[in-house]
Amino acid sequence: MQSPTHLHDLLISTIFTEGLDDEMDLWTLGFSALWVKGMDRDAVAEAFSLDLVTSTPSHLNELLDNSEEGGPTWVGEAGEWTCIIPGPTDDDFLLPLTAGGREALCFSMDMGGHDHFKYLKDGEVVVAFQPTWPDPVHGSDPHALDHLMEGLRFQTSGGDVIEDRVDEGESISSVLTLIGRITGTDIAADWLEATHSLVYPR
Repeated sequence: MQSPTHLHDLLISTIFTEGLDDEMDLWTLGFSALWVKGMDRDAVAEAFSLDLVTSTPSHLNELLDNSEEGGPTWVGEAGEWTCIIPGPTDDDFLLPLTAGGREALCFSMDMGGHDHFKYLKDGEVVVAFQPTWPDPVHGSDPHALDHLMEGLRFQTSGGDVIEDRVDEGESISSVLTLIGRITGTDIAADWLEATHSLVYPR
């Protein structure tokens, strides 16, 4: 039986290879990923100002090794969805990106200790919540993903609650599992462990 923190732990072990500062974590690094449905590779390159000529086969852990200013973006494709890491998180970019029937999933963690998940479609935020503290859920249809939530656990209890507490790693694993269910992909095999592409900006 897999640990309830499996995908969180796999994400950390994939990104942080040996030789990095022991104090580094996803929060300190600032992690953001965007999945988009309804855009082919050329459209992704146009929208994110990427030069496809520079595309190089790569695992996710190679992104951090090349994360200098002006460094590459990790672009992965699986089914109808394309993943961009790091991905933009601001609505000013994402709302027009999803106009015309496109869908997008955004997950981010920042140095301020904030984590966010958003599902956007047709130019609006449908569902948005903080995985480590998901009350309240925002968006035009906050219950749109409820049918995909079975078995998922997010942080919903305060520090004074001891029994059956949901820790941070399980919350992050749950949101990654949710993304896998929406995209119809195996987040571990199709994303975190797979070879995709490093692409440099134009």
